[in-house]
Amino acid sequence: MTPASSGPLSLVDGITKGCSRMKRNVRARYWGRAAAAGLLVAAALVGLRAPAAQALENGTARTPPMGWNSWNSFGCNINEGLIRQTADAMVSNGMRDLGYQYVVVDDCWFNPNRDSSGNLQGDPTRFPSGMKALGDYLHARGLKFGLYQVPVDKTCAQYFNSYPGATGSQGHEAQDARQFAAWGVDYLKYDWCSPNGSINDQVTTFAKMRDALAATGRPILYSINPNSIHAKTGPQRNWGDVANIWRTTEDITNAWDTGQTNGYPMGIQNIINVTVPLASYARPGSFTDPDMMEVGRGGMNDTEMRSHFAMWAVMASPLIAGNDVRNMNAATQTILKNANLIAINQDSLGLQGSQVSFDGTRRVLAKRLANGDVAVALLNQGASTTTISTTAAAVGKSGSSFTLVDAWSNAATTSTGSISASVPAHGTVVYRVSGGGTSTPPPTTPPPATTSFALASVASGRCLDVPASNTTNGTQPVIWDCNGAANQRWTANGQTLQSLGKCLDAPTNATAGTKVQIWDCNGGANQRWTVNSNGTISGAQSGLCLDVNNNGTANGTTVLLWSCTGATNQRWTQR
Repeated sequence: MTPASSGPLSLVDGITKGCSRMKRNVRARYWGRAAAAGLLVAAALVGLRAPAAQALENGTARTPPMGWNSWNSFGCNINEGLIRQTADAMVSNGMRDLGYQYVVVDDCWFNPNRDSSGNLQGDPTRFPSGMKALGDYLHARGLKFGLYQVPVDKTCAQYFNSYPGATGSQGHEAQDARQFAAWGVDYLKYDWCSPNGSINDQVTTFAKMRDALAATGRPILYSINPNSIHAKTGPQRNWGDVANIWRTTEDITNAWDTGQTNGYPMGIQNIINVTVPLASYARPGSFTDPDMMEVGRGGMNDTEMRSHFAMWAVMASPLIAGNDVRNMNAATQTILKNANLIAINQDSLGLQGSQVSFDGTRRVLAKRLANGDVAVALLNQGASTTTISTTAAAVGKSGSSFTLVDAWSNAATTSTGSISASVPAHGTVVYRVSGGGTSTPPPTTPPPATTSFALASVASGRCLDVPASNTTNGTQPVIWDCNGAANQRWTANGQTLQSLGKCLDAPTNATAGTKVQIWDCNGGANQRWTVNSNGTISGAQSGLCLDVNNNGTANGTTVLLWSCTGATNQRWTQR
């Protein structure tokens, strides 16, 4: 029997109408409520649409920042000579003129002790000329100055006893912000690097430095990482109200696939899987950050490194090089200096490529550009060469005549609508598609950002829960006492329901009695849901409803798919 309904609503309308870098994997429990300073008040399950989250407007990051960071190649082994040599190389090899402007000095730059007034100081042996002099050197070469700091008591290196002292900004936020401004800092990388604190605590604490930087009057790009040795809170909210860019995952490593959902260390493919579903958050002044690049550091083949750069470009990610740019081979220079991909990344609309399709191997992203073109990425996540295809209509173009320019070869071809390529294992082909018109609305237009909510079963009052915050693909949700924890918080993105960076998923060809599960978001019809006016939630592919098994009301009762009846164990309310 079909549910009593005047008609289905879209899910959005219905619901909203490290320090891992020290190579240690520390797991942390998280039981914080996903509502704090800067979060929107949740809309009713069937009611008003939540307004879009606001990007931090401090005049910076109008497009994703580009530059270089010292950590990936040098760790704590840094000094002012190295930084100056790197800056000179970025000028002489043409990187600066292509847009790589930020030179970010990561952990271990500081004197382990503050001065008698409590001010930060540069390490007198590593940076004998002082930090202001280093900033002046960079500025004189048309570059910008970045520094690393943390909102807790110890930096990552200090936390893991790899560097002495305890010089974090905790309790010194306004003082440190004034010091950064006085030194001419243009970019602050601010790294949580602590297992302590809920997401509420993180939002509040990160906002202290946001406000302190604003009070200096100097435009300083604010980059945060909430994930280091902490519950992976990066994907759990739109942090654009707090920072200009924010890390989505644990630290990157020099490998294609480490098998991690979101834990230390993260391979390129693993980071892509987490970051692609967050496309709706990107806009000028506000970008997700999948971490510094590993291009040019070995560990991956040339095809994988080209995919790494291409996907960072299409995902509107910061392009922060992490290799030794003083010594690059021709292949590395070809990748990092690809003007076509840099132009796609730096497009003024500031949109992240949205997923058009993904079958677990073949992934298609489309990124709408300011002049009406669309950048299309065809990524092969499989182990052998395959053909990946889409159409102009699917990526937001109308008409019957198009030009496709290959971002790698610069070769131009014409098409009546087909977009296709033979793509090697772990490879990515990127086309810039021009001609025709633009569909209305283009599929790459980001949907309104929504806040998180809990879904409570009408029958029991208990909430839809990911058991033990287990993000392994195939984990079956249950009902549990509502407690506000992250594993009971859900967000609506398009017609998907997401928790802990995963999508609520109905197995393909599911029948009544099939379990629902969480799975990597892939854009499939089996991950799209419709909220009906009676509070039931039905699968777009199966037509079956989310059902609490056997009308159960006890903690741990599983949730599965069943023929829609409208019974109370199939009805849900938002909290």
